[in-house]
This record gives sequence, C-alpha cells and structure tokens, in this order.
Amino acid sequence: MRYLALDVGDRRIGLAVGDDAHGLVRPLRTLARRSNVVDVAALRKIARDEEVGELVIGLPLTLRGEDGHQAMRVRSFAAACEALGLPVKLYDERHTTSEAALRGARDLDAGAATVLLEDFLAQRAR
Repeated sequence: MRYLALDVGDRRIGLAVGDDAHGLVRPLRTLARRSNVVDVAALRKIARDEEVGELVIGLPLTLRGEDGHQAMRVRSFAAACEALGLPVKLYDERHTTSEAALRGARDLDAGAATVLLEDFLAQRAR
C-alpha cells in the first residue's frame, strides 16, 4: 500500500509519500493553501500520479492529547478529502515539525509530513 502523508497548516500543506512494503518514505513538495476545493483537486492529481491508496493526515493535538482549534480545522479538511475516494487516516502529529528541523529538513512542511509517515509506518509494523 502506498500512502500520501499531509501536514496541513493554514498556509501550506507538506507532502510525503511512502509504502509499507519497503517502509521507505520520501518528501514531496509543499502546496500553498488556496481553498479546500483547489487543495483537494491538487491532492487528487498527486495521489493519482503517485499511485496512492490511502491518505495519512497529521492531527495537531494539544500537548495533553486533546483536540484544539487547529485539530478541528484539520478534521474539517480531512472530511473534504473524503471526496478523493481514498481511505483517510488521522494520525497524531505532535513534534513532527521540530523533528524535521532537528533532521535539517530544507522544507519543514514536507519534512514534517515525512516524519509523520515514518512514524505511522513504524507503528503499523509493530
């Protein structure tokens, strides 16, 4: 199965792709946010080009593990992504951006999506 990971922010969406067969993840690019309709259309093309079978969307929980304002916005965006016809998984993304920065990612948003997907795949392998 190939996955497309999304690190969804108010201004940008970081992207990474990977599969559970080999556990390899690579950052893609970062999309500038426009609107849910435009963003989902861009994701449709990327998912098709990358032969993705599932979306993994980072859920920005609070440090206490609860939904905050941003998590509610991401949940709304995830609901819009259901129009892609792909399964959508929400996955805790706490600390992914700081981890991407520690790794020296040139694109922090795509780097955060990479960290997110690596963690997701590692969790599935357990």
